[in-house]
Amino acid sequence: MNKTPLLAAGAAAVLLAGCESRQSLCCGHCAPKKEETVKLITLDPGHFHAALIQQRMYPGVSPKVHIYAPEGNDLKMHLARIDGFNGRATAPTRWETQVYTGADFLDKALSEKAGNVVVLAGNNARKTEYILKCVQAGYNVLSDKPMAITPKDFELLKQAFDVAKSKGVLLYDIMTERYEITTLLQKELSRFPKLYGAQEKGTPDDPAVTKESVHHFCKQVAGKPLQRPPWFYDTRQQGEAIVDVTTHLTDLVQWEVFPEETLTPSDVSVVAARSWATPLTAEQFKISTAVAQWPEYLKPDLDAQGVLQCKANGEFTFALKGVYAKVAVLWNFQAPAGAGDTHYSLMRGTRSSLIIQQGEAEGYKPVLYVEPRRKAGVTFDELEAALKEAVTALNTTYPGIAFERHETGWRINIPASYAVGHEAHFGQVAEKYLGFLKKGAMPAWEVPNMLVKYHTIMEAYKKSR
Repeated sequence: MNKTPLLAAGAAAVLLAGCESRQSLCCGHCAPKKEETVKLITLDPGHFHAALIQQRMYPGVSPKVHIYAPEGNDLKMHLARIDGFNGRATAPTRWETQVYTGADFLDKALSEKAGNVVVLAGNNARKTEYILKCVQAGYNVLSDKPMAITPKDFELLKQAFDVAKSKGVLLYDIMTERYEITTLLQKELSRFPKLYGAQEKGTPDDPAVTKESVHHFCKQVAGKPLQRPPWFYDTRQQGEAIVDVTTHLTDLVQWEVFPEETLTPSDVSVVAARSWATPLTAEQFKISTAVAQWPEYLKPDLDAQGVLQCKANGEFTFALKGVYAKVAVLWNFQAPAGAGDTHYSLMRGTRSSLIIQQGEAEGYKPVLYVEPRRKAGVTFDELEAALKEAVTALNTTYPGIAFERHETGWRINIPASYAVGHEAHFGQVAEKYLGFLKKGAMPAWEVPNMLVKYHTIMEAYKKSR
């Protein structure tokens, strides 16, 4: 296999990168030798996202992965998913797994130095603790979201970023939604002033940017029904929606509206926030977890009829450098036939609005629309000419994209080859992170903006109280 040098420097990710005797990263303080490869460690995998990092092989990454975790169904499901990738008929992977399940699995992971990059995705109750201990031990960390689910966790996370900087290691979270093609093109089209105009500011009651997503507890992943761990329904362990999926949506607001711009907490003002429950029956819980009885930790959340009131929904409105944005996350038990998780996104400029819809009219596939702002003083033909110019320019990076007239403006037509799907985005994030490791650094805005993102959702969490 190709062996790519690895520089352990920078700031973020729950790929625990540590020292490996004499052929190690030397705790990130010195450059590796050319023969060194990335060696993955997976710590306490409890979420299927941990496995999705291993859907494919990567140049310069060893096929041998060390897993440190407690015995239990979370580990069994993780190993089954890896076996499924290795055994599939098309493009099988070739991961080799070595597992340690002792009660001291965390101490063992930190002391054995079996790898130089660790993936972390699972129960969020201890995740921030894991992150801090890993960077203190000199590991790089690539973490699934959220990296913190309470204000107390956020204080630990800030400490972890400080330690990562002092240790010269990278701490990074997995923002898959940056790689969805309609989102990429929404961001790109907003960079053309003749088409988009200037970014509108909006108001608290009429935000200029909106990000809404609908998720489902019961769905398929990698072609198979997803079995959720029982703790996923305990927001004390998983986190409430307002601090979970909103990490993606808040990240997209920052990334699209202020691309590559370093933000600070003083740029943020949360003006409203609320959360509410999704009811789940015992039968629905059994269908999605294969567990017949309510665990003790969920019983406090049962109502008088024995229905679980899972605090799975949340929304908040905030101003970022004066631009008002709203993010909202809803969880239902199961999608209608033919549907799945959906996403709605609005960016409103002074000349046009860029809107992603994913409803029945779109066949539940994300579609990007451009709609003229009627009060902008620009004619339909002028805006169409600006759109043609923008799409022509973007074809150098995204060959094949086009547009056609739609009842409210224009629809952006995107070749199907760009719609690789949510699961494939995990590999794209991993590739990006491996590039950071090779360079020994991330873009200067990434760490400050991660901190601003978690600051924002923690302020929303507190206001929702």
